[in-house]
Amino acid sequence: MRLPVIPPVAPMLAKAVKDVTTVPDQDSVAGGLLYEPKWDGFRCIVFKDGDAVELGSRGTKPLTRYFPELVEHLRAQLPERCVVDGEVVVRRGEPGAERLDWEALAQRIHPAASRITLLSQTTPASFVAFDLLALGDDDLTSRPFADRRAALEEALAAVSAPVHLTRTTTDAALAQEWLQTFEGAGLDGVVAKPLAAPYSPGKRVMLKIKHARTADVVVVGYRVHKSGSGVGSLLLGLHDDDGQLRQVGGASAFTDKVRLQLEEELQPLVLRDDDGAPRRQAGEKNRFAAADKDASWIPLSPELVAEVKYDQLEGDRFRHTVQLARWRPDRDPASCRFDQLDVPADYDLADVLTGG
Repeated sequence: MRLPVIPPVAPMLAKAVKDVTTVPDQDSVAGGLLYEPKWDGFRCIVFKDGDAVELGSRGTKPLTRYFPELVEHLRAQLPERCVVDGEVVVRRGEPGAERLDWEALAQRIHPAASRITLLSQTTPASFVAFDLLALGDDDLTSRPFADRRAALEEALAAVSAPVHLTRTTTDAALAQEWLQTFEGAGLDGVVAKPLAAPYSPGKRVMLKIKHARTADVVVVGYRVHKSGSGVGSLLLGLHDDDGQLRQVGGASAFTDKVRLQLEEELQPLVLRDDDGAPRRQAGEKNRFAAADKDASWIPLSPELVAEVKYDQLEGDRFRHTVQLARWRPDRDPASCRFDQLDVPADYDLADVLTGG
């Protein structure tokens, strides 16, 4: 490719604000802010040089082969030579009641070409553009975001679904409204971008305001850390309306010291075979993990309750890995139910995309 910005490029990132309930004011950053919806998909930088199109992930790995249908639309709709930063998402639902579908998007990463072809037809992807790094022979990364956004709007003025230009506003009150309502369409917050900032690959220059909630959950088991000792992750459950305990996700990111402490503390709850050895439960493999990675886990007697921090629910599971906040010895495990969770009101994704 003959572009002024060539792959791989690490995308510019955002840091979380301390107050997760309110978007920052315009005057909190020199030069002001531009607010955007925070899309819940795969971060993707598109490199286009004529008919050649490459999709780069947040980790700078190629995504091109997984989204052949999107490559065709980007080839047809983007300027002849450009580098565009954005998000790959999958939409689901009937017209008037659409939302983002993270699970369907995650399934698009598959090693089999036949499966990729099938999924490109059954769960086609969309691309939401929000920054312009290069156009023609011009490298725009050193220019203020205000200039890059203006150039992006002009360059993508004629695009149509499944290629979209993200909505923006300089009105903090409207952005605050987006923070509350757009979650019902599957989005996970708002991003505030300094209008005077150049594009800084890999640096946390932007601000993100994501939903933060807590829930009391039952610890149903744990996975051993990849090192072979200590707790790698705790597996969590909630009771449904029928009283059945269902897994809803996991908590991880423990220090070496905490991993070993957790393993020791959990031993009295470990379910064991007749010979005294801990039982092993087969687990679902993470599609992004290595094929030989052990997905088994050790079940626990469902007596321990923990309070965890989470941001969003996807179906009946936590969308992201949650954070362990504290133990709740005062809580009865049977009281840890789905009906405690804060579920946002539905909002049509099409309205987010079109400004309807």
